[in-house]
Amino acid sequence: MSDQVQPLGSRVLIRVMPEENVTKSGLYVPDTAKEKPQRGEVVAVGDDTETIKVAVGDRVLFPKYTGTEIRIDAADHLIIDSTELLAIVREAGEAAAAA
Repeated sequence: MSDQVQPLGSRVLIRVMPEENVTKSGLYVPDTAKEKPQRGEVVAVGDDTETIKVAVGDRVLFPKYTGTEIRIDAADHLIIDSTELLAIVREAGEAAAAA
């Protein structure tokens, strides 16, 4: 059974995207050498529509040591205040269409 988490206020729930295990040159990176992930996908948003500038499905960047870490359905998530988000990440094709 999957848990349903609805953030309150200006908080957002982010599913953390795992970092790559292999570098572009083909070297394996062990878990102990990886940096803390800073990318994720917005899964749910709180009810403060005036403050929150992201929507469900947006890919975002966030600071390394922020938010509250939780595990939902074997996936790492963060609950973070929307004002702490650094940027929305768009693919090259998406950025051209938005301009």
